[in-house]
Formats: sequence, C-alpha cells, structure tokens
Amino acid sequence: MAPIEQVLAHPVTTAWEAGWTYPFKGFWYFLTHPFLWPLLRGRLLPCAILSTFVMINLFMWTYLPQVAFLYVLSGFGPGAWINGTFLVLSEGAAIVAILFEAFFVDETLVDIFDAVLVERGHEDLVRNRRPVVPRPLPATPPEPGPSHPSHPAHPSPNPVQRLGPRDARSVFSPFNCRQILELVLFLPLNIIPFVGVPLYMILTGYRAGPLQHWRYFKFLRLKGRRRKDFIDEWRHKYTGFGTAALCLQLIPVVNMLFLMTSAAGAALFAELLEEKRRQVSLPPVAGVTSDPHNIEEGRGRPRDYGSARTHSAPS
Repeated sequence: MAPIEQVLAHPVTTAWEAGWTYPFKGFWYFLTHPFLWPLLRGRLLPCAILSTFVMINLFMWTYLPQVAFLYVLSGFGPGAWINGTFLVLSEGAAIVAILFEAFFVDETLVDIFDAVLVERGHEDLVRNRRPVVPRPLPATPPEPGPSHPSHPAHPSPNPVQRLGPRDARSVFSPFNCRQILELVLFLPLNIIPFVGVPLYMILTGYRAGPLQHWRYFKFLRLKGRRRKDFIDEWRHKYTGFGTAALCLQLIPVVNMLFLMTSAAGAALFAELLEEKRRQVSLPPVAGVTSDPHNIEEGRGRPRDYGSARTHSAPS
C-alpha cells in the first residue's frame, strides 16, 4: 500500500508508526527501562562536559562572524540570527558525532540496540551476530520444609546481561568521510532564509536515517542492491526518523544523551519493520532465523529484494 493510501485508510496507526516518532519513543523507552541505565555509567558526564565545551567555543568564536556573513548575503536581520544559530548548532552536532566515535561509544550503541531487540522478543535476530543467553524458564520452588529451607529467588538476568561478546567489527552506524563531506556541503543551505534550515535537516535526515539501521541490515544479511531496495521500500519512514534524530542532537549539552536514546528508538523502529517483513511472508534471508509463530501467511505479496549472488557490493 502506498504511503498516501495508508494514511487515508489507517490514519491513527500511520501516525503512531511514523518514522519521526521513534527517536522520541526511544527516549521514553530509555527512561522507563532501568536495565539500560548502567550503559551510561562513566560516559554521560564526560560526554556532557565535552559537548558543552564544543558548543561554548563555537558560539564564542564563530557565531557572530557567521551571523555577519549571513546578514550580508541575505540582508534580513532576524533571519541571519536564527539561521546562524542553527548553523552553529549543526556544526557542533557534527563535531560531537565525530568525537563520539573517537571515544568508542559506538559499542555502547550496539549494546543498547541489541538489548532492546532482545527485550522485545527478537533475540533470534541478535543471535546472528552475537550469542544471547536464553531466557530462563520459570521454576516451581519446592515447598519450604526441613529438607528444603526457603531461599530468596535469584533475579533473572536482564537483556543487557544476557548479551554475549560482540561480534568482530560490530558497528552501530558507520561514520565515514563521505558523511562528513555531505554535512559540510549541505551547511550552506542554512543561508537560505526560512526554508534553509528545514531543507538542511531533511536532506541530512534522508541520508542519516538508514545508517541508524546498519546493524539491522547486518542481521538480515542485506548488502548492495538488496539493502538499497529495502531502504527504498521504507524511505519515507527512514527520512522522518533521521530528521527527528538530528533535531534532537542539535540540543546542546544533552545531544550525546539523545545519540544513545536514538539507538533505542532505532531498535523499536527495527521491531516494526521486522514484524511487517514477517507478516507479508517474505522469503527467508540466508542465515537469518525467525519464529514461525510470528509469521502470518497469505497477507500481501512477498517482496523480492534481489539476489545476493548477483549483487556483491560491499556492506
């Protein structure tokens, strides 16, 4: 069903499943699931200090020169101040993202993404890249008595504790020279009054959205053309997700926190796409296990994402 037709047929469901909502859902999920909180230990305070340091220096040394430059080009005073603010925030977000990678926090994002999928019942996907301890079965405690004294029950491991060692070269979202170049090339869009900032956010979100599911693509063994077809199928949702995630990352000081909570949102978004993928009875991807009880036969025509043998583009 086309996006327009889906909105008209199921407006409430479409609004709830919109891609732009998942960064906010991830933030709420992170706040309400304490098993994720230890992953922030030892990282949140240094990251907040680093983000504050970057933003203070950018506004101190580059804000007024850029506002003056925008004022000369646009000739519109209020617009120069507003666009200059977003320009500096965008530059700060790019610098913080690069430093985020330098501090090896990407491994934390991998753990957050995997743990959320395990908690949501998709540990079969995660097992394709790392071991997962099975969920313990509830045991019936023996009746207390002389031969069986009562003991306090041991708490079952949470989803983070059930994760085994990460796979080699585990990456949540690759950040390469091409992305940096695109961020720099798109920055001049902020010069355009009124429409420049939204246009910049949408274009960067168009590129950044699918990268938030890089690990999900690894779970599905999607490469090259098959990965591109999958992204094109959900392009509108990926663009909304990437745009909303980037908007949250423009907030000073807490932008690194939103980088982490967006990983939880990306996992919830992957859960949605995985359920839809299984509902239409898509042909199984090589090496990917799935629960046959979660698959509903006969709903929709299977979509063919091409052959992995004929498209050998690097992942």
